[in-house]
Parts: sequence; C-alpha cells; structure tokens
Amino acid sequence: MSKQKTIKEAFTLAGKGLHSGLEIVLTFNPAPENHGIKIKRVDLPEQPEMDAVAEYVTETTRGTVLKKGEMQVSTVEHALSALYAFGIDNCLLEVNAPEFPILDGSAKYFVEQIQQIGIVEQQAEKDYFIVRKKIEYTIPETGAKIILLPDDTFSVDVHIAFDSAVLNNQFASLSSLDDFATEIGSARTFVFVREIEQLVKLNLIKGGDLKNAIVIYDKQVSQADFDNLADLMNQPHQDAGKLGYLNGGVKFPNEPARHKLLDVIGDLSLIGKPIRGKVIATYPGHKINTELAKLIRKELKKQEIQAPVYDDTIAPVLDVNAIRKLLPHRWPFLLVDKIIEMREKVIVGVKNVTVNETFFMGHFPEEPVMPGVLLVEAMAQTGGLLVLNSVENPETYSTYFLKIDNVKFRQKVVPGDTVIFHLEMPDEMRRGCALMKGHAFVGGKIVAEAEFMAQIVKNK
Repeated sequence: MSKQKTIKEAFTLAGKGLHSGLEIVLTFNPAPENHGIKIKRVDLPEQPEMDAVAEYVTETTRGTVLKKGEMQVSTVEHALSALYAFGIDNCLLEVNAPEFPILDGSAKYFVEQIQQIGIVEQQAEKDYFIVRKKIEYTIPETGAKIILLPDDTFSVDVHIAFDSAVLNNQFASLSSLDDFATEIGSARTFVFVREIEQLVKLNLIKGGDLKNAIVIYDKQVSQADFDNLADLMNQPHQDAGKLGYLNGGVKFPNEPARHKLLDVIGDLSLIGKPIRGKVIATYPGHKINTELAKLIRKELKKQEIQAPVYDDTIAPVLDVNAIRKLLPHRWPFLLVDKIIEMREKVIVGVKNVTVNETFFMGHFPEEPVMPGVLLVEAMAQTGGLLVLNSVENPETYSTYFLKIDNVKFRQKVVPGDTVIFHLEMPDEMRRGCALMKGHAFVGGKIVAEAEFMAQIVKNK
C-alpha cells in the first residue's frame, strides 16, 4: 500500500482567467494527512473552502465548475489533473477569483512547479477506489461513453472524433502516471473557430487568445467574417483561405486527444480517491467525466469503506498453522482461517463459513445463520493478531479486549459465505492498549462492524 503525499512547500502561479479575463493568483499549499484536495476563495468574505469533489460540480461548458453556497470556482481540471498525476492526496489551493488561471491551456506549469518544489510522503495510507467490476456510463445523445475495468494499476485510453477536415479521429493512451509529465501534461485545450463567436456571446472566453488554446480553423469563411472574428478576439488578421491550426501547429500529432485524456484524469480526481483500474473513454467531455465521478461518489457513500481485495491464488501472510502459534483459541472457537494482508495499522483476515460449523446445530437448525456475537469474536481475533504484530516475540503475549462499542449488523452470514475482516488502528498503541475499527464483508458488502479496545499482556 502507498502512503499519502503532499507538496514539500507552497508555490504560486498567476495568469489570466479564460472565462473572466481577470488577472488571477493561485497558490498551492502543503496540507496534513487526510486533508484531501480543498479550494479556498481568499477574495471572498470569511474565505470559504470546499472539497474538490464531484458533488459540487454545477456546470461543464468549456470547463469544470465547482460551487458550494456562494462560492464558485471554474477551470479546475488542469490543476487537479497535475495533482492526481503526482499522487498528491493533500493540498490546499487558494485562489483570488472565481476560476483558476488558464495559463497556456494545459497542465504544464503546474507540473513544472510540482517537480521543482518536490513531494513529501506522509504517514497515513492512501485510500483507493478499487474497480472491482466493469462500470459503464454513457450519454446516448452524444455517443460519449466511459468504461472502468478492474486492473492492478491506473491507466487511461481516450478516443475522440469530430466532423472536421483538420481534427477527425484521434487516440491517446497513458499506461503509467510516471509518463504524465512528458506525454500529457503539456497538451493544450482546443477550440474550433466556428465555436468562438457563440462562446464570446456567452461571455465564456473573455480571456481566450492564441496563447492559451489550440485554435482549429476547419471550415472556411469569408475574409471579412474571419477578420471580424479576429477583431472580436483582439487577435491579428490571418488568411481565411488557409485551413489548419492558427497558432503554429501542435506539440504532438494527437495533442487534442492527449488534452482530453488530461481532462479525464482531472475530472475523475473529483471521486476524491485515486483509482485502481483502467479507464476507457470514447468522446469524453467534462459532462460525462463528472457525471461518472458523481455516480461513483454516490456509491462510495453507501459504505464507509470498500471491501478488501481477496485473491485466493495468492499465498496468505499467515495460514491457520501460523495463526494457531499466535492465538490461544482452538476448535470450535478459532474463527479466522488465514490472514491475507498485514501492515503496521491494518490487517485483513478470512473466514470460510461452512454448514459443518457446530453453532449451526442450534442457530438455527432450519435456517442456519452465523451468530452476530461470533462475527464480532472473529473480528476481535483478527484484530488481536494485528496487535500482536506490533511486539517482538508475539507468541509470548496474549490480547484481551477491554471494550466493544458501536456494533452494527447489516445482513445475515450463512453457510457458503466467505467473510473478509478488515481492522484498522487509527492511532498508535498507548500503554499496551489499542483502539481498532473493524468491518466484516461478504460479497463486497458490509455485514457487520464494531469498534474495539484491546490490551496486550505478557503471558505468565
């Protein structure tokens, strides 16, 4: 498991706002563990803050707009994409305007600043969104589709297509975030000349120019109309007979597709957790990107914690024989079959429930259900192994539970179920005592949870 990260020190970038045309100052600040990515409007009374999460997305025309109460911030996706690419979990972004500066229309300057000031690894562990099964989201009227597939790492494939003689079909791929800085970060946003007049009327590009976007001229207009449009944007006149890119071409043959990939990463970062899975996006845009992020956020809220990944082809950290050397429990009261993961503050155990369990003889003969008290006991035994892992010569110690609080049972556990126990210590042990939060899962859903206080005692 990876540790959370923040930036080593603060840095500031200043530039024009794409929509407002304002001169904007944006400062990135280090933040403590479990802070997340937050945005603060320092120009507003009381300097309100909000989390950079999908619930606050209110608009997606020419950029992602977040709004909480009276606080609004737009064009956040490029900065968020850079933070995500460098694995930064905790950062406070202070801005003095209702949008982030557009800079050159890419994430290039964010990337360069992060590389220059460096990253700090923190003690808390990252909390991933693990894609366990295929997730597909579509917008039928546009043909846009995003698919998330299970995978051990994060990767993105993007396909775009336009009815354009200059920009038709393009594909971009990122198999490792290590390549973001060189392959994706400098890819600029783009706009078609035929879109500009309408965007100007909507006051969406007051700060737009040939320096902060790729401008694509793909459908010829009269020289007079072309000159009028240039005047509207305060740009120099050009030959209306030459189709193509108006500002010197592209950095990569597929730069527009690469920028769409950059946007996908920034928008999906609004899930609030790094993704472990593969993203395949066809005709993506801020609307479908953020709607998928909202859907995932909604599902995540239904459970406090995701179920651990259980691959029964991988050898356990502790098998039942190793467990028997550490715990004094024996049949019929040893309720943990193996430990599949153990870190400093987290342990994951497995119990395979069979119809041959002795407690099913009386609980209940006609409708076998594992007693809730034994689910709690199994969690406690798993937690006991975590506590024992913190001392030398653990076989010479025993763990005794002093308190069990906030026990909840969500659904039945029956023969044939495989129960996964996840226990975590939020704090360090003090005076031989540890606090733990435990969850039991079946089929990816929580079936029981409890909080424990345990004491470790030297055997006589």
